[in-house]
Amino acid sequence: MDVGVVNKTSSDEKSEFLPVLRSGSCAEIGPKQYMEDEHICIDNLTDHLGTAADFPVPGAFYGVFDGHGGTDAALYVRANILRFIVEDSHFPICVEKAIKSAFVRADYAFADNSSLDISSGTTALTALIFGRNLIIANAGDCRAVLGRRGRAIEMSKDHKPNCTSERLRIEKLGGVVYDGYLNGQLSVARALGDWHMKSPKGSACPLSAEPELQETLLTEDDEFLIMGCDGLWDVMSSQGAVTVARKELMLHNDPERCSRELVREALKRNTCDNLTVIVICFSPDPPPRIEMPPSRVRRSISAEGLNVLKGVLDGN
Repeated sequence: MDVGVVNKTSSDEKSEFLPVLRSGSCAEIGPKQYMEDEHICIDNLTDHLGTAADFPVPGAFYGVFDGHGGTDAALYVRANILRFIVEDSHFPICVEKAIKSAFVRADYAFADNSSLDISSGTTALTALIFGRNLIIANAGDCRAVLGRRGRAIEMSKDHKPNCTSERLRIEKLGGVVYDGYLNGQLSVARALGDWHMKSPKGSACPLSAEPELQETLLTEDDEFLIMGCDGLWDVMSSQGAVTVARKELMLHNDPERCSRELVREALKRNTCDNLTVIVICFSPDPPPRIEMPPSRVRRSISAEGLNVLKGVLDGN
């Protein structure tokens, strides 16, 4: 899967754009017997953490945590990951280091908690917004996708054991990928928890809690961000989700209703998993209609189709 790489241009740097953040979420059990997903939406970090916290504004934090083997890991990471980030010694000077360190620290702290089932596990996808900076951190197979004027820009990579880079990392550390599963047991290559599958703390092991990060500077073209667990992405492409979300937001401009519609669409497509979707808008206004330049040649492809095609060509 290609991950969108977003370059900062000199015109971006001079832009006066500052996102106005609002979000909505929807979580459904789906066809599963238990709900093991957790999520968090904080549109205003100053309100949440208090004015003593030192970071640029606007500041916001979002997360999707797809649990397995019980809910203990997902609940623990949801409750503690933000605290581990802001308490890290690198925060807020080097936020990337603080986030990476916080994921590993949360994993270790979970292992030390004797009241929890440390063999439960969770993937973790977080989005931290500081002013115009968007920093996505991912460990597992949840996904964050930016909607940019109708085009889908993938801001994370799914950590499946069969993914070439993950398979190489796993095998280098003595693990195996069997039938798409890490050591024949787990369908993700990175997760927090799952301590029955991990080496002693501090030593590298095939199942990693370390996230991959991707950062971008938001511009006027960036309309919204979709964060979802694999229950959504198993049945919907990144571009498909952006197309649905944009259409919904143009209709009613409500991120909550938009997330609900994405969940409904995934259920309609017979997803086999729990479903959690967060939609974060960067403007108080709905996305504008995309005006196509007038053409003498009759077109038989839609504006959305052209966006998909442009995305494919840009990715090559």
